[in-house]
Amino acid sequence: MKVPFLDLKMQYESIKGEAQDALEAVLESCAFAGGPFVGEFEKSFAEYCQCQEAIGVGSGTTALWLALLGLGVGPGDEVITVPNTFIATAEAISFCGATPVFVDIDSETYNMDPALLEAAITPKTKAIIPVHLFGQMCDMDPIMKISANKGLHVIEDACQAHGGEYKGRRAGSIGDAGCFSFYPGKNLGAYGEGGAIVTNNLTLAEWQREFRDHGQEAKHTHAIVGWNARMDGFQGSILNLKLKHLPAWTDARRRHAQHYCELLADIDEVVTPVEADYAHHVYHIFAIRMKNRDSVIEALKEKDVHCGIHYPTPIHLQGAYKDLGYGPGSFPVAEACVQELISLPMFPELTEEQVERACEEIRNLVAVAVN
Repeated sequence: MKVPFLDLKMQYESIKGEAQDALEAVLESCAFAGGPFVGEFEKSFAEYCQCQEAIGVGSGTTALWLALLGLGVGPGDEVITVPNTFIATAEAISFCGATPVFVDIDSETYNMDPALLEAAITPKTKAIIPVHLFGQMCDMDPIMKISANKGLHVIEDACQAHGGEYKGRRAGSIGDAGCFSFYPGKNLGAYGEGGAIVTNNLTLAEWQREFRDHGQEAKHTHAIVGWNARMDGFQGSILNLKLKHLPAWTDARRRHAQHYCELLADIDEVVTPVEADYAHHVYHIFAIRMKNRDSVIEALKEKDVHCGIHYPTPIHLQGAYKDLGYGPGSFPVAEACVQELISLPMFPELTEEQVERACEEIRNLVAVAVN
């Protein structure tokens, strides 16, 4: 039995008729760039995220960039985030002209360690980007308290946390803004690229709507220097359809995660994810930790169980950011974790038998290693 890491075709087949109708509606209306289908999705997604506004854009990276720009982050500023995230988090900071500053992570949740924040703040610090990694929100109360005391903005990188919750509050609804990616493999995935910013700041939302459309406040009236960062109608239509299915898909992910944890609980060599008591984890990624990670992944691949790594090299050790001056040992918790993390197959349509097969092969590998 093959156990794929991800199977987008299975999800498409489950909503094929609805998806074709949604795409056909866009074709018939010819509302391809922005327009009513994007507007409908924005309204639905804002409500889902418990926010007043949602602004659809071209990608999650763009969402982060526009959120930072809209809050005044620019050259000479510093923005604090974590090193164990996709590079887009840091790229958005860099393309504002600001400098990424990293803090280490909690060894259980793999999210920002709030206890390390204050020591990283300098007179140049303008904002904090907590990354809700793998689908679990960061510990937001201390982050928000520190930001309020220091007069800093908070932008939630919720690109992996659609529907995640912190003490009953949805991802994206706590900071000044929340940023989402709708890359096809995400919990809420488009049929192409897409992203969104959610916020309760109406002035910020208005600025972002203008900026994404070449700075237009009305047709041919450009109030600010903007950019083309619009979401297209096809993505708005598909995302609005998929949003209706997201709660059921999230429930399926959580069932798979529970099943994994039960089956792997008695294997000392495997560290399973921890769901913090404040969190509602949506398991975009189900990442375990094991020694000899690379050899484990190769051995599982030979058994037709396909896994991934998120992310093998932390940002501070990437060549793109060598000029920041960090080196090995700068963030020991993050560096240790990324050497051991294995992302197991996780998608709503995964079957119980596939979860059991993956766990059986992990158990067999451990038994061989021990003997």
